[in-house]
Amino acid sequence: MSLLTLAIAPVIVIFFYVYIRDKFEKEPKKLLFYTFLIGAIASVLISTILYSISNFFLPKAQEFSVFDQFLKAFFVVALIEEFSKYVIVRYYNQPKKAFNEPFDGIIYAVMVSMGFAFIENIFYVLDGGISVAILRAFTAVPAHATFGIIMGYFMGKAKFSKKKSRWNLIGLTMAILFHGAYDFFLFINFIPGISIGAFISLVIGIIFSRKAIKLHQNNSTFKTVI
Repeated sequence: MSLLTLAIAPVIVIFFYVYIRDKFEKEPKKLLFYTFLIGAIASVLISTILYSISNFFLPKAQEFSVFDQFLKAFFVVALIEEFSKYVIVRYYNQPKKAFNEPFDGIIYAVMVSMGFAFIENIFYVLDGGISVAILRAFTAVPAHATFGIIMGYFMGKAKFSKKKSRWNLIGLTMAILFHGAYDFFLFINFIPGISIGAFISLVIGIIFSRKAIKLHQNNSTFKTVI
């Protein structure tokens, strides 16, 4: 039970961190719950199917090949997982009437990402124990949140732009780039000290995420109401 609590705790903390920053017009709690649930079920299911397809068609990456691990990080793991989250925000959340300001892109993308991270974290923590739970609470789970914030920032812009497809794809691409960079440095940990690159990419992602939140807060159409 303690392991399960440790696996869930960082997801809850990040949810409230982002929710509190939706200052001017809160999203319906029921819709947020459904978004989280769909993220936990649908995005994981979509990812599983896409992973199965990629494993069937693509050769197995060589463990000590930097190039193979680069392809795996960006064009398999990051692409599949971020696309799985993207389609939910794009086709479930973006058309909703409640999606009525750019910041909503951030909060819905984070809810989907936390749904995905929730399931993923449970499996890793139950398998790896307390040390894995603590490590992932400060790395993998916040990383998924930053990918969601970055994607959601651009998807929030897309909702109210005539160039919707362009901004949506920029959001997906940026999430893939950050996710891919984070994973790539972890995948090539056979090079001594290289894993620090994952930490650096996470820090950069957090800085960008904080800026993205602030920009959408400042540009909120509901700001003058308060």
